[in-house]
Amino acid sequence: MPAAIAPAACWLVLNGKSAGDDAVREAVDAMRGRGLEVAVRVTWEAGDAARWVDDAIAAGAGSIVAAGGDGTLSEVAAALAARGVPAAALPALGLVPLGTANDFAAAAGLPVEPLPALAAVAAGQARAIDLLRIDADGREHWCANLASGGFGTEVTVETDEGLKKLLGGLAYLVTGIARLGRIEPLPVRLRGPDFAWEGGLIALGLGNGRQAGGGQALCPDALVDDGLLDVTVIPELSGELLATIGTLVKDGQHAALERSAMRARLPWVELESMDGAITLNLDGEPVQARRFRVECVPGRLRMHLPDDCPLLGQPS
Repeated sequence: MPAAIAPAACWLVLNGKSAGDDAVREAVDAMRGRGLEVAVRVTWEAGDAARWVDDAIAAGAGSIVAAGGDGTLSEVAAALAARGVPAAALPALGLVPLGTANDFAAAAGLPVEPLPALAAVAAGQARAIDLLRIDADGREHWCANLASGGFGTEVTVETDEGLKKLLGGLAYLVTGIARLGRIEPLPVRLRGPDFAWEGGLIALGLGNGRQAGGGQALCPDALVDDGLLDVTVIPELSGELLATIGTLVKDGQHAALERSAMRARLPWVELESMDGAITLNLDGEPVQARRFRVECVPGRLRMHLPDDCPLLGQPS
């Protein structure tokens, strides 16, 4: 018999696509049997996650667990961050990964099965984490994992839901291969503290986390508690394209990034299109604008993460 867990108010905000998942139901029942108070609320349409977060805070919840993919995590994190009070005054954030790619969970080393994931939330320490705050032509957004643009964004946005259900993360690779013959660089300007870049890019990563789009590790060294965002720009490669693809096949994605990408670590960065609106994918939400300002907000939330989480740089 596992040791009993002291009762604590935990709200599980469950993506409606997983409402019939037997493993989730069994995990909730098991944790209740161990003494954890769990309230389950299901999202069905836009705005539901924010409404459940409001209700959870009003009820005095100690933790709010996003049960879904990176988009569900981002929705819950954004709803918490938008309240404008210090992290210590908010419930801690947790994650039960139920999406197709689960990029944040994969990079963070979180359990992929519902019961171990929920048990880890109950047992884990709540650590201060950063969030990305994005101004898109005057509209505010929040991002928990990674903002991406260019080729990677087109792949993520265009990948069919049925294909994702059939192939999982492999669906992003299939879509990417289908698009390889029509990569069009985006002409942009980027600037930040002691940083400036201008030109055509084929991919852009602005990372609090490390990967997006089913395992595309655009920001392989990012940390969620360093107060900085990682910038990765993959410029138009012209004649080097085949050599870079060869490096990718032979030595892996990290080596290909080292060969072709320009990288920086900054507190903020501004992005301006030189040719119409561009799209940034914010944890699965495509947002169009001419100008973006992306700022890392240090310690904006507390999140249940294991001490050996690869995304943590600060000691517990």
